[in-house]
This record gives sequence, structure tokens and C-alpha cells, in this order.
Amino acid sequence: MEAIIFCGLQATGKTGFYKEHFLQTHVRISLDLLKSRYREDLFLGACIKGMQPFVVDNTNPGAADREKYIRLALENKFRVIGYYFRSNLADALERNSRRSGKALIPKVGVLNTYKRLEVPQLSEGFDELHYVELGENGFTIRAWNHEI
Repeated sequence: MEAIIFCGLQATGKTGFYKEHFLQTHVRISLDLLKSRYREDLFLGACIKGMQPFVVDNTNPGAADREKYIRLALENKFRVIGYYFRSNLADALERNSRRSGKALIPKVGVLNTYKRLEVPQLSEGFDELHYVELGENGFTIRAWNHEI
């Protein structure tokens, strides 16, 4: 079983990447969708109990944010794979500015996430890590090499 954990700023393509790569195989666990940690925990628990592959589609900017998902997955024999959505702040802010409605995150929200952003490390418990970049021609997945 796989636990996929996304990490990165808002407006870096996480949900689009989920739709393109995992929609048919993994349950999406997202605070944007579920609206509360209580609901998130219910879905996460159901995936663990049912041995259902899942993707945590949140910003997860710091190691502390990722820890509960990694710990729970490892305790239940899930393989933990991380995708770090690499983007510079200006690009993320520009893409965010093109959003509307609830998808539009206040600039201060993106800036606060940027301040808390820690590049994930294998030592957190990941079995694999990958870089993802969103470009004009879609997503590029790159091998992990421990640099920003």
C-alpha cells in the first residue's frame, strides 16, 4: 500500500498532479475538500484500516506537518512516497493570482506557507522522494538529489 504525501506552496500544481497521476488509484485526502482535521482524520483512518492507497494533497510545508501522516503510514506497513512541488515564490503568487473564488489564497497565506517551507528529507521516514515542477508543457518529475 502507498501513502503519497505532497509538499509545496499553494498554486504549484498539487491537485492537478493528483488528477493526472493518482485519481484512478488513490483516495485524495485534502483539507480544501474535507474542511476540518476531524474529517481528514476520519478519511485517513478509513484508508489505513481498509489498506487503501491515498494521497495527502495539502501544502505540508514542514517536517512537523508531514510527521503524523508518515508515522501512521509506516506503523501500518504503507510505503511512504513524497512529492516536493518545487517552485519559486513569484511563480506561485502569479499562478495564485489567476485563481478565483475559494481557490484564490490571500497573498499573506502563500507567504506564510513559504516562510514555513522545509524541503522534505528521506530521514523523515520517506521511502522515496521526487521533485515535481509545473511548466508550460505540464508536469516534470525529477529524481531526488537533496537540493532546492
